[in-house]
Amino acid sequence: MNLVNILNGIDYEVIQGEIDVEINKINYDSRKVKELDIFVCIKGYATDGHKYIDKAIENGAKVVVIQDDVEINEKKITIIKSRDTRKALALMGANLYENPSSKMKIIGITGTNGKTTTAFMIKDILEANNKKVGLIGTIANYIGNEKIHTERTTPESLELQELFCEMIDKGVEYCVMEVSSHSLELDRVYGVKFEIGIFTNLTRDHLDFHKTFENYYKAKFKLFDRSRIKIINIDDNYGKQVISDLNALKTDDIYSFSVKEHSDFKALDEEMGSRDIKFKLNLGKNEQFILNIPGEYNIYNSLGAIAACFKLGIPNDAIKNGIEKVIVPGRCERVASEYKLPYEIIIDYAHTPDGLDNILKTAKAFTNGKLISVFGCGGDRDKVKRPQMGKISTDIADVTIITSDNPRSEEPMDIIKDIEASLNKDKYIVIENRKEAIKKAINIANKGDVIVIAGKGHETYQILKNKTIHFDEREVVKEILDSINNEQFTVNIYGTNPFRI
Repeated sequence: MNLVNILNGIDYEVIQGEIDVEINKINYDSRKVKELDIFVCIKGYATDGHKYIDKAIENGAKVVVIQDDVEINEKKITIIKSRDTRKALALMGANLYENPSSKMKIIGITGTNGKTTTAFMIKDILEANNKKVGLIGTIANYIGNEKIHTERTTPESLELQELFCEMIDKGVEYCVMEVSSHSLELDRVYGVKFEIGIFTNLTRDHLDFHKTFENYYKAKFKLFDRSRIKIINIDDNYGKQVISDLNALKTDDIYSFSVKEHSDFKALDEEMGSRDIKFKLNLGKNEQFILNIPGEYNIYNSLGAIAACFKLGIPNDAIKNGIEKVIVPGRCERVASEYKLPYEIIIDYAHTPDGLDNILKTAKAFTNGKLISVFGCGGDRDKVKRPQMGKISTDIADVTIITSDNPRSEEPMDIIKDIEASLNKDKYIVIENRKEAIKKAINIANKGDVIVIAGKGHETYQILKNKTIHFDEREVVKEILDSINNEQFTVNIYGTNPFRI
């Protein structure tokens, strides 16, 4: 493609060379640059692309896009200067792939918790109405039923535009996206026009990156500047703030959902079961919905999904059918059911104070015996939430086992000490090794108990200091159960587990 076309819509200055030239691809990683490529210098969280200009030129870059004033000795190279190379990269990527996002209806979901579940709900509803759907999110990216591995909740802008293009080539009509605060702050979705933006909630998370809660909120709010229709949870105080800020901008097409407050989409007559939830919602007439995932917070997730699909013109029957069939990996997921255990084991991605509070309260509601919580906190992340999560677990669960999560560059025991900083020593157990912690929970579980293993959910790995290892909690649970003679899981007349330690 001609460089002139790739630069369309970008505020830039030509420092050196010609722009009426043909180029091959765009890259922001100098190691991937090949002959006739554009190299865009991005200032990253840990490094700065301007340091790798010489390497990019050595690998064949024909054009270099810079943000800072740097000296480049190679005179045959075209040098373009832009005020913001992240935004430039996003627009250049859209131009290279012929603006694919404009050819689909994009539904964006932001908030601290509930993005993944809401996204899967919308996908299932749209597919129940025979629509071809793409999904971009934490667990994986999907094109229809095709699963594509993902490293980030929202890909970098260049990869995002490439994925959009692939979706268009494969006939996708709707793309449902989890839109993280990082992606909004780092302009990964800059230039993307959203048909619908959904706000789930806002609680403490990612303050290691955003530094202040105000910055975190402002990053999330960017989605609604770019959305035609805005759907907001007004039972959340920050949801009310979103609506107030949108009204100040004199924007329209704002809709609210709630369980408590009066709203455009308010859940009525909720019936909370241990296996499912029933509630009613007025969509022209009162409709009853059945959700096969427990927990009041999942009513909120479903309300956002239902409201979005209703505004997209999806028939009520398809909405009801899609909601009833939804299954989300790693979200209140019951595992090892084939073992017919006298107790339940649930894995959940809850890794924030609010998320842990939600899953433990939900599990507590259907626990007949004791609730056993197994959790840790990730390394190199917000440290303030660690003691908060420790208190939540020991307040709600009958037994808390504090363990390692993804320690990254930190020492696991340093993280654990932060979690237990102000806890009553009698209310928890520390087992650093996560597999051993899960094994302990299984060994002390009796009839009617519920084990919640929180923090990793869908993840199939554990990030250590020097490596990432395979760690799928579904497999870990089965391995532990298989290591014990099946006959020993026969519950005696007193309902006790003979292998508690």
